[in-house]
Amino acid sequence: MNDTRERLLDAAERLYAERGVDAVSLREIVQAAGVRNATAVQYHFGDRAGMVRAVFARHAPEVEARRHALLDACEADGGGDPEAAVRALAAALVRPLTARLADPSGRAFLQVWADVLNRPDPIVPVAVLDDPSDSLCRWRALVEPLLEEDAARLHRRFTAVRYAAIEVARRARSGPRTDDRLFTSYLIDVVAAILGAPVSPETRRLAAERDAARG
Repeated sequence: MNDTRERLLDAAERLYAERGVDAVSLREIVQAAGVRNATAVQYHFGDRAGMVRAVFARHAPEVEARRHALLDACEADGGGDPEAAVRALAAALVRPLTARLADPSGRAFLQVWADVLNRPDPIVPVAVLDDPSDSLCRWRALVEPLLEEDAARLHRRFTAVRYAAIEVARRARSGPRTDDRLFTSYLIDVVAAILGAPVSPETRRLAAERDAARG
């Protein structure tokens, strides 16, 4: 039973990474897994959203553990230099993802994660933002005091999360590399820049006009 479930997960992960979640049917996953029972996906996962959640759950323990450890270090450092604090938090977002680049299953997961994250209506909740035990929820809470008020209001944190996911997925798609250290460090630099970038007067004005129009 567990073997069937793992074969289905392997097939789903690979097909979703290659073609995108929307382009893969449950029937194709069953066929690719070499499973005879056509209802095996429904039995083990319920539906497509359940399958995607299972792909994420397969990698969540390692990603969560790495990010919580980095966030522990950020909190232990205390106040300090705000610029250094922003970069440390950018690293806490990026490094748990780039650590998955060394593993074929991890590279597939990164592509599926970016696919689900970069859409108007995610198939499944991509971050349990109200769950304090979730590392991204904790990350958001630690980043917020370091942002300009308008930057936080304009979803700067989600912009950083989405950019990091897309860039890591692009790296994963291009195949395994012998060394991802430069890529990781530069991505941390860019994510830190996104978080720390000032909000321009024009953007403030347009945001105020938008809010006024919404009443």
